[in-house]
Amino acid sequence: MSTRKVRVVAVVSAVVTTAVAITAAVLTHAPVASAATTTFTPVADTYVSNQSPSTNFGTSGQLGVDASEVKRMFLKFTVSGLTQPVTAVTLRIHTDDVSGAESNSGGTFRAMSNTTWSETAVTWNAQPGIDGATLGSLGSVSRNTWYQVNVTGLLTGNGTFSIGVTSSSTNGADYDSRESGATAPQLIVTTGTGPSPSPSPTVSPAPGDPVLVGAGDIADSGSRDSATANLLDGIAGTVFTAGDNVYPNGTASDFANFYEPTWGRHKARTRPAPGNHDYNTSGATGYYNYFGASAGPSGRGYYSYDLGNWHIVSLNSEVSTSSTSAQVQWLRADLAASTKPCTFAYWHKPRFTSGSNHAPNTAVGPMVQALYDFNAEVIVAGHNHQYERFAPMNPSGGLDTARGIRHFVAGMGGAGAYSFGTIQPNSQARNSGAAGVLKFTLHANGYSWQFVPVAGQTYSDSGSGSCH
Repeated sequence: MSTRKVRVVAVVSAVVTTAVAITAAVLTHAPVASAATTTFTPVADTYVSNQSPSTNFGTSGQLGVDASEVKRMFLKFTVSGLTQPVTAVTLRIHTDDVSGAESNSGGTFRAMSNTTWSETAVTWNAQPGIDGATLGSLGSVSRNTWYQVNVTGLLTGNGTFSIGVTSSSTNGADYDSRESGATAPQLIVTTGTGPSPSPSPTVSPAPGDPVLVGAGDIADSGSRDSATANLLDGIAGTVFTAGDNVYPNGTASDFANFYEPTWGRHKARTRPAPGNHDYNTSGATGYYNYFGASAGPSGRGYYSYDLGNWHIVSLNSEVSTSSTSAQVQWLRADLAASTKPCTFAYWHKPRFTSGSNHAPNTAVGPMVQALYDFNAEVIVAGHNHQYERFAPMNPSGGLDTARGIRHFVAGMGGAGAYSFGTIQPNSQARNSGAAGVLKFTLHANGYSWQFVPVAGQTYSDSGSGSCH
């Protein structure tokens, strides 16, 4: 099974149990707790495979356990800030949302004495021993589901702790790693002497609003892409890219050397769009081979998906965008079929921009027109290496507060900054120096945005809008 999978990020409610017996159950109810609980995510996680004895999987979005091929999974947590006695510890893990992630055995979970291993150094030939007491086990597991294991024996206070997982089943299980964001493993520590948490069948809070975060013009030989990747480490949700994923030419080597060590660790939750530098390699084969199914149908470069109440469309400004093109005809049919009340689109070359390096791109006008005709809310592009936000506009660039689409240029993903030229009408916010990511929180009937700058930068921009 591939170690890089597309997953639907699903957040489900949790139940914390303090039973002494080893238990494993699908989580379907929220906790009603009087004792204090603290949740920790892994500081490291990885797996090893005997079929790839010298390969490190530390940046994979997936964690595997299996008996054939033999896979072993490792988790490390740093627990801090506890001031009361520990009364229960629960491990929550989420199965991958791909065929084959399910298993008749979710694995056996054991403590480990080694807490100094590095997720980027562990291989089958150089793996820590799974040498401690058995903490718990999981029986049959399904795909795209949260599970819990009572691991109370793991710890009694603050410190760093490791868990190793093995399986005796030849039909192994696959879990989401910490690179997955919202579905990363969790260690829930209960402290205090009050009544234990217990499941409530009547409380089931709605999951949080989906987050879509990203930028364009990303990875090169500099350091700004590392800084923006560090921002993504702390932001859960789906990652988008607005083209020019890697420089200079989008080759397989460029992706391996520049993108993979930075934004590549979020590949499992990334839905990309291509740019002109990606197409410097004929047919953008480096791009399509690297992202695989995450980039939609191979070679086409446009696709759609849903997040909450939002229909999301990733488009391709590097192929024909005429009104009669296959892409625009597909876009109109796709928008007509959508049942979601809100629509968000992204691609590389901006229809509207004040950047001095690249002029506004009129060729993408038919895509803008189609989105306007179907009452879309947001368009994000890149190409100019800067940040710019426009007021809601019609396809001609006129202010339209009733049906207008808000356009963003988010080309600040890591490549060197560009300057501004003539400021275009309805440009409301601009910055040409700060690298960062653009974070959207997608509400049921609206959205909010936030420019998140890299460490050492102070520029900020935020606001909100409503769905049409």
